[in-house]
Amino acid sequence: MNKRRTSLFFFILSMLFFYIPLVILIVYSFNDGKSMVWKGFSLKWYRELFMYSDNIWKAFRYSVGIAIVSGLTSTIIGTLGAIGLQWYDFKGKKYLQTLTYVPLVIPEIILGVSLLILFATIKFELGLTTIFIAHTTFNIPFVLFIILSRLEEFDYSIVEAAYDLGATEWQALTKVIIPAILPGIISGFLIAVTLSFDDFVTTFFVAGPGSSTLPLRIYSMIRLGVSPVINALSVLLIGISIILTLSTKSLQKVFDKIISWKIEKIYSII
Repeated sequence: MNKRRTSLFFFILSMLFFYIPLVILIVYSFNDGKSMVWKGFSLKWYRELFMYSDNIWKAFRYSVGIAIVSGLTSTIIGTLGAIGLQWYDFKGKKYLQTLTYVPLVIPEIILGVSLLILFATIKFELGLTTIFIAHTTFNIPFVLFIILSRLEEFDYSIVEAAYDLGATEWQALTKVIIPAILPGIISGFLIAVTLSFDDFVTTFFVAGPGSSTLPLRIYSMIRLGVSPVINALSVLLIGISIILTLSTKSLQKVFDKIISWKIEKIYSII
């Protein structure tokens, strides 16, 4: 009983450490003054954010665009790579699997510096393209790891049943394998989008003039002092994150039902 109470105490304490700063941020986004002294409720920082913060919204569009494109690219590459690693045997497979996990533990600053040196060596101009390449590079291992974990639980007899019914490899891939691991693919995509959207260290090294993403823009503003506009922007991002989390859970439940129905259909045919 004491162990349960102790565990509960530390869980509540950790949640307080996480949520108290968020609550303070939300409260002071409605503060009428710029300082950390409460001067009354106001929405003026939200008005300033929407009406007079073009640079922030430009950086926001860059971040969203790069996050979606790099997320899609890394998800496609990571999914196909995971399927190949899981089901095909070839020389050096174990070494390749080990290498795929190395980027997960390499510090971001090392990745950023190495990519900067690479782009400087081949004289590739820094900008949105280099940010996209960098984000796709560090996203692929995360997607690969998630898909591989999903594939380890996959019942390969379903694929064999599809082959017995006359399915080609392409049909088995598109109509059996991918639908079965779709929740994992969605999770990998969302992780990739999140990592890309909030990345600062790697982006700091590979971004060129006029290609600042939202984290870089916020950093440049924070250097001059904490602005209530950033508080207002953070509250909006928190709201978007909550909506995406809730919608993702609902989508995964729907996909799980569809996948279960397809698997039952295959077995009923057999």
